[in-house]
Formats: sequence, structure tokens, C-alpha cells
Amino acid sequence: MSVVFEGVSVRYPGRDGAAPTHALDAVDLTLAGGEFTVLIGASGCGKTTLLNLAAGFVRPTAGRVLHRGSEVTGPGAERGVVFQQNALLPWLNVIDNVALGLRLAGVGKAKRHAIAARHIESVGLTEFRSHPVYQLSGGMQQRVGIARALAAEPAVLLMDEPLGALDAFTRESVQELLLRLWERSSQLVLFVTHSIEEALFLGTRLVVMTPRPGRILQIHEPRFCRRFLDGEPVRSIKSDRGFIELREDVLSLIRPDAADA
Repeated sequence: MSVVFEGVSVRYPGRDGAAPTHALDAVDLTLAGGEFTVLIGASGCGKTTLLNLAAGFVRPTAGRVLHRGSEVTGPGAERGVVFQQNALLPWLNVIDNVALGLRLAGVGKAKRHAIAARHIESVGLTEFRSHPVYQLSGGMQQRVGIARALAAEPAVLLMDEPLGALDAFTRESVQELLLRLWERSSQLVLFVTHSIEEALFLGTRLVVMTPRPGRILQIHEPRFCRRFLDGEPVRSIKSDRGFIELREDVLSLIRPDAADA
């Protein structure tokens, strides 16, 4: 269930005579099944480009991306995507939004609703299954988006800053939800965030990227998520000395000037 980036570089064409944008340069990275890999780095370092390569939305200028040994040449149902903006259809209710991908795949109404209902339950929204999504809070809408991605039962879940627009309390509760869902599914997750604290809490692997053109600077293997799943309280984990020290180390890599502030 691996996703492999082999010598991947991406250059976007310049506009109106401007020079091309060198987004990624010679990235080698292997993502294994059951891992929760988080990408972090300065804005514009190519995190989203790397995720879009895995999704098949972007093709590399050089190198290749493989999933299960086959080259990724476009989007596929085996790779689900959760966007920063939930991209829900406001004229549909919760269950029909979650079942949308199944509907497009030709799954009958009874079966797709049964599948959707199971995933709506997994994100704690069963009582809202018939509500129009515009009546839900931002955090609830993002949970609907997560349930929709899960309903297709993808082998790989790609998440592009899905919690960035949420308030701090809601963000932490959805972080906890994501870890519990991941523990049950053992999916390969690739997650993009600008929050170092979020990256450390969620990731089994933390990939720190350089400023553009993005390269891999360091890879860490924090296991704080395992401690949470084993029952340790979130506040205990995030106030742990090892957590704080690693947070500061990563910050110094991303923002060297912060160490002198």
C-alpha cells in the first residue's frame, strides 16, 4: 500500500513572461501503509504540490510517483482527498454529501446510504444525517468532508490543511477524531499542515521541507499519537518536555530567525 516519490521535481510555467516556479526539487520519499505522515515547512515550500502529486492532480516535471508499484497518472478512487475547504454541496443534506462519490461511481441508493450512514456515525454526526450542510458548524462540515472521503474506502487518505480554518477547541477535537479513525482503518495518511504542534501530535512520521524549491530537510518519527491512543491525556502530551523540545527544534529549522527572536 506504499506511495513512492522517486526523484520528483515540479516546475510550474511562468505567467506573463515571468520565470517558471521551481516548486519541488529531487524529492525521494516512501510512504508505507499504516503510517500517518505529516508534511511541514514554510509557506510555499511545496507541501501541497507533493500531496497533489500523490492525488494525481499534478504530474511531475521529472521523476515519478508510484502507488502499489504503478505510476500515478491521474486521480483514482483508491486515493481519497480532504481539502482545506470542505467542498460540500450546500443544496444536499449530510448523507447525500457523504454518499456523493458512491453515487457518481454508480452505487445504488440503498447501498450507498448504508455505507454513508456507517461513516457518518464514525464521525459522530448520525443525528444530523438529514440536515442540510449549511446548517452545520464549520467543524461539523469538515467532519462531513472526512466522512465523504472515507466512504469510498480509499487505501490512501490525502489531507491538505483540513483543520486550518477551525477554532482551536474544535481543531483539537477533530485531531483526536482523526487519530481514532486512522487507528481503526490502518490507512496510509499524508497530511499537510502549517501547525508544528498539530504535526507532532498527529504524525508517526514528520517530514520537514526546505523553502522553495522544496526538498526534504529532515524526517522525524514522533510517537506522541501512540501515547494518546494508549490513553494519555492530550494536555499531558502537549506539555511534555520532549514534545516542547521537538517543537522548538522543528521551528528552528523552518524559521531560523525565530531562534534569535
